[in-house]
This record gives sequence, C-alpha cells and structure tokens, in this order.
Amino acid sequence: MTPLEELLLARSVQRGDFVLASGERSSYYIDCRLTTMSAEGLTLVGRAGLAAIRAAAWNASVVGGLTIGADPVAYAIAAESFRSGSPIDAFTVRKEAKAHGTRRLIEGNFAAGARAVVVEDVITSGESALKAIDAVEREGGVVVGVLALVDREQGGRERIARRGLEVVVLTTSSAMGLKG
Repeated sequence: MTPLEELLLARSVQRGDFVLASGERSSYYIDCRLTTMSAEGLTLVGRAGLAAIRAAAWNASVVGGLTIGADPVAYAIAAESFRSGSPIDAFTVRKEAKAHGTRRLIEGNFAAGARAVVVEDVITSGESALKAIDAVEREGGVVVGVLALVDREQGGRERIARRGLEVVVLTTSSAMGLKG
C-alpha cells in the first residue's frame, strides 16, 4: 500500500451507513479533505498528482476542478509543479457563478485556450468532474485529462471516459480494501 493510501485510510475513510452525493447508499464514506487539507496529505497528493500528470504526458498549463473537493488537490499539484521547475497553475470552478463582481464561474489562473487537467478527490458517479469539464469547455479551455485521488469503482470513471477523456486515478476503493 502506498503512503497516500495509508493516509487516506487513516484520516479519510469512515464506516457506517451513508448516502453519497450520487444518491447511492454506502457502508463507507471517503472524506478526502481530511487527507488533502493536512500538511502530509498536501505533500503526498502534490507529488503523486504531478507524477501522474507527467506520466500521462498531458502537457497541461492549469489544473483544477469543482470546489471544494478538487481545490486542495489542484493547489497541491500546482505547488509541487513550481518546486519541480515546470509550473502548472491552479483554478477553481464554482458551483454557480457569483452574482457580483466579475460574475465568474471559474476563478484563479484560467483563460480561454488553457490546457486543463480536471481534478477530483473521489469519483463515484463522475458528476462533479463532468460539471467542471463542461465549465472549462464553455469558457474556451481544452480539457486534456481527468485526475482523481480515489475511484469508488461505481461507474463514474467510465462515464467520464465516454466523453473521450483519459481518466487517471491514484487509487481505487478495491486497492484500499474497501470493496467487496
């Protein structure tokens, strides 16, 4: 088991009876924010996420996704990319555009034409990642791939892939012993 998987199990996995954002019931819940918002988690996620993006050869200029789960993932990758000497900036997709100020749906370092990796903490149905993909494409960005920390293996990864996008995950429920 990787150090990131060990940290996710220790900090983020809860057992019980849960209703997921997808509406499905589950005997476990993965709150990745407890890992991704920790000092150790930010470091591990940044390293592993950047390595996965580089291995996929996506040549991205920005990384981000739907707030709030994707935010620390994107920020960790951006920080690690700067340390590595090849910066990839971060952005956040709001759940809805602000009603004041610039009225933006996408905040941060994003502009039309950007090559974007959409990130997600946990993929279940894929809905959050698809909302972020739609927002990026509407604003003129090019989504080059999707990166998730955990795939719950409930069809979301395949749903995103049907849009013609490569999906890379750092781990799965099965790999962490949560399936079955």
